[in-house]
Amino acid sequence: MSEKSEGYKVISDNRQARYLYEILETYEAGIQLTGTEVKSIRAGKANLQDGYALLRDGEAWLINVHISPYTASGQYFNHEPRRTRKLLLRRDELRKLIGKVEQQGLTLIPLKMYLKRGWVKISIALAKGKKIHDKREDIKKRQDQREMQRAMKVY
Repeated sequence: MSEKSEGYKVISDNRQARYLYEILETYEAGIQLTGTEVKSIRAGKANLQDGYALLRDGEAWLINVHISPYTASGQYFNHEPRRTRKLLLRRDELRKLIGKVEQQGLTLIPLKMYLKRGWVKISIALAKGKKIHDKREDIKKRQDQREMQRAMKVY
């Protein structure tokens, strides 16, 4: 089944996260949103750049993700752009995440926000911060890959 037939459309992608963090596991979560937030997301006005997730009181919360106010609604009915939003995960996933974050000192970061069958979903990752030498190593690997591709193309 293709992405189009399932109604999958990427709204926002956090490309810098893969550079700054080593991704260990990914999870798909729903988000508790207001009506103007959904309309703004459908218009493509979401930014995951500085966002992260916290686990508090057995619940997951998405913090510091910017969803621009919806321009067509009045100022009274609009939402706060950087408000804290609840993530909707299954109870067993939450327990697993709480254990890993507390014991191993890992971080939860948003990777991608997308529409799936009309519902707004977010892909969050259990991640570990990279050191400077790891980042340099990744850049070197990418450059080597590009050079090999060029050499194969010429050959």
